[in-house]
Amino acid sequence: MITLGFVYVLAGLAFALFAILGIADRTNPKRFGNAAFWGLLALSMLGGDRLGDFGNGLLVLALVAIAGAGQIGRAPGGDVAPDVQAARAAAHGHFLLLVALIIPAVALAGTFLFKYVPGLADPKQATLISLGIGVLIALGVGMARLKPPLLLPAQQGRRLLDAVGWAAILPQMLASLGAVFALAGVGEVVGTLIGSAIPQGSLFGAVLAFGLGMAFFTMVMGNAFAAFPVMMAAVGLPLLIKHYHGDPAVVAAIGMLAGFCGTLMTPMAANFNLVPAALLDLKNPYGVIKAQIGTALPLLTVNIVFLWLFAF
Repeated sequence: MITLGFVYVLAGLAFALFAILGIADRTNPKRFGNAAFWGLLALSMLGGDRLGDFGNGLLVLALVAIAGAGQIGRAPGGDVAPDVQAARAAAHGHFLLLVALIIPAVALAGTFLFKYVPGLADPKQATLISLGIGVLIALGVGMARLKPPLLLPAQQGRRLLDAVGWAAILPQMLASLGAVFALAGVGEVVGTLIGSAIPQGSLFGAVLAFGLGMAFFTMVMGNAFAAFPVMMAAVGLPLLIKHYHGDPAVVAAIGMLAGFCGTLMTPMAANFNLVPAALLDLKNPYGVIKAQIGTALPLLTVNIVFLWLFAF
């Protein structure tokens, strides 16, 4: 049976390859920092279970130290010339888009297929496993048709990660922070504070508090996965599900969507909002956020209304 370990091994091998290619890049003055950062991340993916809690804690501190010291960065040059990009796009046309679409298509198909083929893959992790398989298929199709140098995809992937830097693993770190907050009882404390502000017996008040809370905590913590454990422990589970008998699947799904609205409006979601602005050389570093607010606020309103209508 294919398990989540397959995804960890795949990601670990990719990060290990980035570390090896990075240290071999003598044009990059930060090559040792890049190699150490991606190498440690590869170690966490490939051997995190064997390191134990203390070992993983030291590894995370080392990652923070490398990033905090500014030892991650991309080497100058190495970009494909614009005229070459235009020529390749004209030559291969829509095939380039097809390669990109293979990944979500395989992820969606595998999510449903693995549920009907028992024993083939862990059904609880079907989406992540399918996503990993989709990446491999897209890579194989692209290599077969475009015939680039063998290491070119890895080199360009490494250069992109070097440019993004520590923000590439921000979702993983913030999701872990959410789990820590949940274990520390932050959700219960927040629940007590919010509960005193919700009118007694008001279902819509509880729904509004949950939706707005998901968006707000996502803006503070930078990731809906980090906000979710806190708000579920505070409002979602005790009020919406247990007290008002809401559908857990609907509460969880729409609650996450409400949190994603907060992601669109916060610089704390650096990998989504600040890194693209830097890569696109926007004059305003918050230009992406300004462009998204007009969508985020109406979408948050719709999610709150949908939660009220469909969860109860």
